Amino acid sequence: MSRGRQIATVSALAVASLVFVALFAQRHGFFDLNVYYGAVRFWTSGGEIYDFVRPYSTYGFTYPPFAALAMLPMALLSWPAAIVVSSVATALVTWWLLRLLLGPVIAAQRWTPWFVVAVALCLVTVYEPMRETFLFGQVNMLLLGLVAADLLLFTRKGSRWGGVGIGLATAIKLTPGIFIVYLLITKRWRAAAVASGTAAAATLGAAAVAPDASREFWTSALWDTDRVGVLSFISNQSLQGVVARLTAGHPSKALWAVLVLAVLAVWFVRSRAAVARGDEVAGLAFTGIIGVLISPVTWVHHLVWLIPAFVLLVERGFAAEPGSRRRWSLLGLAAVSYAILSSRVVWLWEGEVGGVGTLLGSNLYVWVCLALLCCTPLAAGSAAPEGAAQLGDVDVAAGGPVRRPKAVRV
Repeated sequence: MSRGRQIATVSALAVASLVFVALFAQRHGFFDLNVYYGAVRFWTSGGEIYDFVRPYSTYGFTYPPFAALAMLPMALLSWPAAIVVSSVATALVTWWLLRLLLGPVIAAQRWTPWFVVAVALCLVTVYEPMRETFLFGQVNMLLLGLVAADLLLFTRKGSRWGGVGIGLATAIKLTPGIFIVYLLITKRWRAAAVASGTAAAATLGAAAVAPDASREFWTSALWDTDRVGVLSFISNQSLQGVVARLTAGHPSKALWAVLVLAVLAVWFVRSRAAVARGDEVAGLAFTGIIGVLISPVTWVHHLVWLIPAFVLLVERGFAAEPGSRRRWSLLGLAAVSYAILSSRVVWLWEGEVGGVGTLLGSNLYVWVCLALLCCTPLAAGSAAPEGAAQLGDVDVAAGGPVRRPKAVRV
């Protein structure tokens, strides 16, 4: 495709995506950013940060004290300036992450880098979790960027800095702590220790600076589930949300535990296989997916963690033989999953509980997560990167199980 056609294509896609967002995106007024902004200003004016409640709502600050310290500079900004800084930061991290993830497929297919990244940016603009992240003013992409930089630029190369990004992300919001578990099950002991130490140091540092806020968070606010919303709300696309929407009343904790253990088993096998093949992007993708599945509350905007899995489906779909069933299967799964996750279709069942139709329709995003966890293919048997553990045993390859010998270090 000539450069002129590339520019015309990107321009048309950009206009189409912006029109789509203008017509169909829900306006949230940067609600979550407003909670962060109001909370830190309330805190700096002498109030207790976990006592803050956004006016005309029941929502307050739900992150650990270290996150509050990281957000303190917002107290110096006007509200419009805070919106600009948040939006620009999210846009820049998204652009950087797409460049990083798309690098292999661009090189393999000899595509024009700027064109592919620009098309991808248009597509993620339409993607509902990305729209929600941007319009709520959420921190999701910033955390995904921290974790991706850690795993793909430091941990996979055995750098002494491996684990720092994961530790910081965990100290800001507890859910990225699943990546510390990922490092442990794939036997990257040093990176796991660095991540744990970083999270602990950041948390203890916050406790030293803000002891009252830390005491309140760890003894009270963390355990107050009313602060984050109703589990059965349609936006909660986690396994807990599935269970909560089965029947009215209290969801079954036993059923939730069984489902969590089942998906953790799949994640354990697939993640170890990914690292044994040197496929750190797959490990990132699988762990991002499992994090949103097992979290008690996964709002739609949290599903930006699926982006690495989408990139892998596209990369490995185009790597398959042209016209083959494998190529059509992988690209088809990517297209159908993307369409579902851009459609707001689950909202058709908002407020409904029970029934087969509700079970299937209201949890469509969860079913997509499960499909991506089970069907996203691994790399075709490359060597493990320097600094990664050699796992041996049976690996699940893209085309089926392959028995690998135990590696011997010399």
